Amino acid sequence: MAQEEGSLSQDAANASPPAETSPPAKATMREQVNDIIESILADTEPRSEAARIRLGALLEAHPEDPQRALLEHLLETRKEAAPAATVPVHLESASVHLESVDAARTVSVPVSHEVREGIQAVLADKLLLTAFQPVHALPNGDVVGVEALTRFVGEDGAGADVWFSEAAAAGLGTELEIAALHCALTAAHDVPETMSVALNLTPATSSDPRVRNLLAAAALAPDRIIVELTGSLADVGGQTGRDGLGPLRALGLRLAVSASGAALVALERVEQLRPDIIKLDRHLIEGIESSEGQRIRAKAIVELARELGAEVIAVGIETAEELEEVTALNITAAQGYLLGRPSVHPLDWSAWSIRAQTESQPAG
Repeated sequence: MAQEEGSLSQDAANASPPAETSPPAKATMREQVNDIIESILADTEPRSEAARIRLGALLEAHPEDPQRALLEHLLETRKEAAPAATVPVHLESASVHLESVDAARTVSVPVSHEVREGIQAVLADKLLLTAFQPVHALPNGDVVGVEALTRFVGEDGAGADVWFSEAAAAGLGTELEIAALHCALTAAHDVPETMSVALNLTPATSSDPRVRNLLAAAALAPDRIIVELTGSLADVGGQTGRDGLGPLRALGLRLAVSASGAALVALERVEQLRPDIIKLDRHLIEGIESSEGQRIRAKAIVELARELGAEVIAVGIETAEELEEVTALNITAAQGYLLGRPSVHPLDWSAWSIRAQTESQPAG
């Protein structure tokens, strides 16, 4: 999944909400923690009895701090199921990691029995959180949508890209994607109604009937849902009929695809799919203000989007110069660390919308 790097602690450090707004955010997080705790304790599987007993003991030890109890339980679960020395280990007490853009951390890891058990532990114990990153309209800067980014609770250094890669190699890729989709749709209940929600799916998972059922039953209006396809477009089916994207497009949702420097050969496929949104990834955006070649490629994609009636979103904006350049190219919207980091806090999601509305109002 094309997701930006970050951690819960980093997001907290970068956010500075007013003091009076902190309690609601904490209350919301406590509700999410309590939901996970109740789900684990309600499990009747004999194999999870030891885990339920351990969680119960931790809750008794920390009666006023269920989040600490849950995190200690999840970390202990990861220790039992994690593969030895397959990924770097960071000794953070309770860290939440997002997919890394560092290619060195996205290499395939040989799938062992321990890796499979680790992924199954994620699915069984709900070691997932959803962060949202704002998408800003250009040139006015209004927050018009968010992208759902998956986070995994754990003490190892593996990002979401490693988790999804391992899951796919272990034959559990679709299961993990669907679990992440369910988590994102649940979190999206707190996203302001004025914002769209982009959900990342691989072509193989997008054709799974369970995905259509989840999206059809979602509380979000169909026109607020964007399915963003990740990976090779060669495996994407057509937009009509019972296979491929047909069942999803029939719901009335929007489709987004990514165009990167390495994927320009797939532009013919993009034209066949006729997406509603084309995303320019970080490979095309980084240093675009000083690269004539990147500007030419970006202009070509903008022109193709115009012919298809699609919007263009620039991803990975990190400098004012990059933002100025993509704005000059008449790109529809943008997202990136310069504009807003991913956050798991619902209060932040609302604040983005309020701040954008305030800044767009004329002075006086």
